Amino acid sequence: MGSKIISEGNGFVKFLKLCQDENKDNSTYMDEISVLLGQNDELLCNIINKNQPVFICEKAQVKYEPDASESMEDSNLVEEPTKMEQDLGPQPLSVMKARQLLSWYTMAQNPNMPLIEAPGTLHPLWIRCDKSDPCATAWLGAETIYSGNKPTGIKLFTVSCKGPTGDEASFTTLDDLKQEHQKRHHPSAMATKGWAQYNLFSSMKEESMVFESQSSVIANLKWNNVEKILECPPLSSVATLNIKVAVGDIRSSIYQTHKEMEFLLALAEGLRTGETEWLEPMETQSAVDATRALIEELESIAHGGLGNAAKASEQSQKDAKTDATAAFTSMVIERGDLDFTEQLWEKMRRSVKSYQDITDCLKIVIKAIRHGQIKPWIHKDSSSSLSKLILKSYQQQIDTVPLTGLTPANMLLELGLDKIRKDFINYLVGKELTTLNYLSYYLDTEVDLQEQVIRVRKLHHLLEILGTCSTFLSLPHDRLFLFTQSCLQYYKTSNYDEDHVFQLQIKPALISYFYEKEQPFFWAVDVASGQGSREVKTSYHLSDKSLVDHVSFDLDLSLAASVSGENEMMSYYRTMVSCSLISFT
Repeated sequence: MGSKIISEGNGFVKFLKLCQDENKDNSTYMDEISVLLGQNDELLCNIINKNQPVFICEKAQVKYEPDASESMEDSNLVEEPTKMEQDLGPQPLSVMKARQLLSWYTMAQNPNMPLIEAPGTLHPLWIRCDKSDPCATAWLGAETIYSGNKPTGIKLFTVSCKGPTGDEASFTTLDDLKQEHQKRHHPSAMATKGWAQYNLFSSMKEESMVFESQSSVIANLKWNNVEKILECPPLSSVATLNIKVAVGDIRSSIYQTHKEMEFLLALAEGLRTGETEWLEPMETQSAVDATRALIEELESIAHGGLGNAAKASEQSQKDAKTDATAAFTSMVIERGDLDFTEQLWEKMRRSVKSYQDITDCLKIVIKAIRHGQIKPWIHKDSSSSLSKLILKSYQQQIDTVPLTGLTPANMLLELGLDKIRKDFINYLVGKELTTLNYLSYYLDTEVDLQEQVIRVRKLHHLLEILGTCSTFLSLPHDRLFLFTQSCLQYYKTSNYDEDHVFQLQIKPALISYFYEKEQPFFWAVDVASGQGSREVKTSYHLSDKSLVDHVSFDLDLSLAASVSGENEMMSYYRTMVSCSLISFT
């Protein structure tokens, strides 16, 4: 019997070592156990509070192989449902099987077991369990302690989970947690550390203020010397905001800027692919009529009709401003110094619905310039083709512009890029959140138009994020300044990504208003002793979602029957992580 155990243990650890050396992501051992390497499960990472390469063992799923006798038609009929049936997600092993794998791993690491061939350093081993024992074990884990390359001990972990409940009386107390730790480790001193996560958007009670789920501001708080389970983090905590903002929320303070970017992106995509999906016009007036009206307005100014023209211009500016009712507070992006090309962009983006519209509008404008009907004012640093044409017209030098093919659409795209860049400069530099030097990458007009669009889109995402930080969180200028530099630096080397989570260190006092009266969606405490690699912990987690995805839970009947109320206790899944330390020396 002993030789069989040793043989099985040797076979298993040799397999693990081979997977590690060959960096195999997914392998199957003895046709029944899947071994995943380097895919540190996100939920497991939350449990052990580490991010490191690990082995994860789980039950191998049976793969469907159709009979050779099946016709292609029959195979097509059954293949999809069968695939859906087999795709069950990660599956646990029995607790007994998990303990067997753990014992093999432990024996192989123990230098006092000479009959077991030492595999060298191995990643920690974690095994999904089916919760079939009295402790409801969902994970078993082992992590070897090394001195150099020599194993000196091993930590064995047990993770037990219970279903959700809102009954605080069913939570483990801090005293019970300390006693559990003391019973296992007999420490001379213990330290406690807590951490909590709050969704700050959940504190917004008004229905019209609730943000879409694509955007989130999560506050992570960590502190020492925990006094009770589910305590509110003290103001001495270390706080980090994890900010993810998806553009296009109608409640955003710069929603109208998003609509402007939306048209710009549709135009750029059409030029890139040759197929344009035109957005629904925002104005009933045609693009050609709107362009003629703008030129007539300038002619009126030239002939002394300043009063009426000024009124018309003022109304035009009002039409372009953000709808204040769509934002929970104001974040002004619009400018009052729009030049002619920027006003033309505003008119056209609201009414254009075809390439022909663009061509017709630009023909009208260039004809008016060529015949001296208008001498419009242009920002001297404007870089668009139309701006350069207008600047040359001041010296009676009018170049011929062939408005054929994609040229008109390219010219309109240039107008939009020019205008939006100036909007963003006006806000970011005007608010002293950055300098032109820091924006140079985003303002470069020497790269091709599609790359310019990408960079402006990144700036727009940054503005959406700052809108959340300044208008919703009311963060002070010094925090916004540092955060802006961080985001600008990130997007210089990274692709556009609305799913990216930006982090900002912050003083808890600046956000305590949001979380003091809220319940965290995640709360945990560690009771720890020992030092360095021999530090051991006993942890307790409360979370609104299960920290394991391979087992099911019975719902608390009292919770299922409860009626939602303002002061109702949030329901929490309860996860206990216990650790044992075994020394080899």
